[in-house]
Amino acid sequence: MKDSKHIVVLGGGVIGLSVAEACTRRGHRVTLLERHGEQRTGCSYGNAGMVVPSHFVPLAAPGMVALGLKWMWNPESPFYIKPRLDPDLIRWGMRFMFSATRSHVARCAPLLRDLHLASREDYQKFAAEGEDIGLVSKGLLMLCKEAHTLDEEAAMAAQARTLGIPAEVLDAKASARFDPGVTMDIAGSIHYPKDCHLKPERYLAALQRLAQDRGAKLLWNTRVLGWARDHGRLRAVRTSAGDIEGDEFVLCGGVWSDEMIRDLGIRLPMQAGKGYSITVTQPVELPALCSILTEARVAVTPMGNDLRFGGTMEMSGISETISPRRVEGILQAIPRYFPNFRRSHFDGIKPWYGLRPCSPDGMPYLGRSAAADNLLVATGHAMMGVSLAPVTGTIAARLLDGENPGFDLQLLSPDRFA
Repeated sequence: MKDSKHIVVLGGGVIGLSVAEACTRRGHRVTLLERHGEQRTGCSYGNAGMVVPSHFVPLAAPGMVALGLKWMWNPESPFYIKPRLDPDLIRWGMRFMFSATRSHVARCAPLLRDLHLASREDYQKFAAEGEDIGLVSKGLLMLCKEAHTLDEEAAMAAQARTLGIPAEVLDAKASARFDPGVTMDIAGSIHYPKDCHLKPERYLAALQRLAQDRGAKLLWNTRVLGWARDHGRLRAVRTSAGDIEGDEFVLCGGVWSDEMIRDLGIRLPMQAGKGYSITVTQPVELPALCSILTEARVAVTPMGNDLRFGGTMEMSGISETISPRRVEGILQAIPRYFPNFRRSHFDGIKPWYGLRPCSPDGMPYLGRSAAADNLLVATGHAMMGVSLAPVTGTIAARLLDGENPGFDLQLLSPDRFA
């Protein structure tokens, strides 16, 4: 057992709570700060809850720039950038464009595969220990409405298999046999058997309970205001609740991470990618597998007797408003794939939204920062937060204890855009 440290975790979403739980498991004293209240609805809570080794391609990939330009003018499309004269957005966009290359994907894919698979194993252990997080390990279906999309996804499946990720191409009839609980109108699908899904709310509640049972202190409605430094190290974080001293500080602040550490002289390029979801409590049909409506970029997740539909990537800054047109784009897509669903089935259901922290190269920030000897960064997971949360907590705890993280983290360096 390493000597116990006081570790201050900044951020109480799925990444921050995973880090806190992993550190308390190792016997460390943890204080976690969260800018919002305990009854939160941020991006860790209402998302699709998918664990996806199939998602080995980062957001910054070839074709995404052209696709984004095509979609951004349609307010109901899967991707939208609110036009605005924002220097941070412009710099982010330029970095995204330069990152969206085949060589970038080739470098990132093996690491993303290994991280997702490690998290999947951690989730299975978590469930085996008796934690009811609603884990379902039946795989994921990429549902393709058009034949040309199925061909494109079949090529992606072939790439997955070269990475050791199993994937099977199914026609419409085979897809229906895989999931007879829902009527589909599709050309076919790709089945990724290693993918799984869970209830993110249950996982977060379990992390919080476990961390607190081991003595973690959670401070809600607490904002970071600045830092007290001492010879290259952070002595304390200055907050709305007063100064909090610590031995190590872990930044897990999501879309607010960059503003938290600006006065330390480093930048974490980040844009908030707003996503929406709708959860139906009595769906007309209930699939057994999670799926993605490929052309529409809509995620579908059965959660017990409920069914959640989520999607869109809206770059409109840190905004608390809901765009009805963005939600409508999700709802209009569903009956095209699931014809027994009607738009009226969603009337009166309040949509959820969350702000995903998106780096310009589509990869998380994870590792030590040169800004301070005792600063660790773990943020920027975009749409992969739930999928990568357990392994992120494990890696952070290893680094804090001076151990080998178990992965080459060069591509995730928080100083890579310095």
